[in-house]
Amino acid sequence: MTMRILLIEDDPVLREVMRLSLRDAGHRVDEAGDLEQAAHYWQVQPFDAVLLDLNLPQSAAAASPLANGLSLLREARARGDRTPVLVLTARNRTEERVAGLDAGADDYLGKPFELAEVEARLRALVRRSAGTDDICEIGALRLDRKTRRLTLQGELFELPAREFEVLWELMTPPGRVVSKRALSDKLSDFDEALGDNALEAFISRLRKKLAGSGAQIRTLRGLGYALEVAGDRS
Repeated sequence: MTMRILLIEDDPVLREVMRLSLRDAGHRVDEAGDLEQAAHYWQVQPFDAVLLDLNLPQSAAAASPLANGLSLLREARARGDRTPVLVLTARNRTEERVAGLDAGADDYLGKPFELAEVEARLRALVRRSAGTDDICEIGALRLDRKTRRLTLQGELFELPAREFEVLWELMTPPGRVVSKRALSDKLSDFDEALGDNALEAFISRLRKKLAGSGAQIRTLRGLGYALEVAGDRS
């Protein structure tokens, strides 16, 4: 599935490397470098997962009750936010790991780390949270999110990255109604919003490519889209 990720990391070099890696993997990434910016983003936008560095500076312009990444995490959990959180930190002592987990973190990864492991752990957290697997099937379509492969009647079927992600959102699970807003949010970030016209163009192209697959994208006026077995109106 496409993840919209909030990356909270104060090191600009590491933050940029991680942002590019996650975007190359097909995810949408919003980034914050201090506590106040992170707190604002986390409250105004829903995310699929949060990557959180514990050693975060406060904004020089703001007096804040937030002292560090742990306090930011505790505040989110206190308001009922259950977004999966992967804590990233150079602190490797057992008691600090325990403190992070007790504050509400779902997983913990010490620095230095491999970028591939970060992405794999995020996928696992979001799958666990959403109750979905890496593989979905409907009609003659089989989509593997981990390997980014789509097969049609056993034959490899190529899709551009964003069309692949739109299809994945509609397939997890098939029959689920996905609103235009939800699709746009998944494929956007604060710097680049996906408008209705662009989304409709993706849907139109996908409909043509799915002809003969046994699956079709249905428009539910005022609600959004659903992927279903062709001819099924139940």
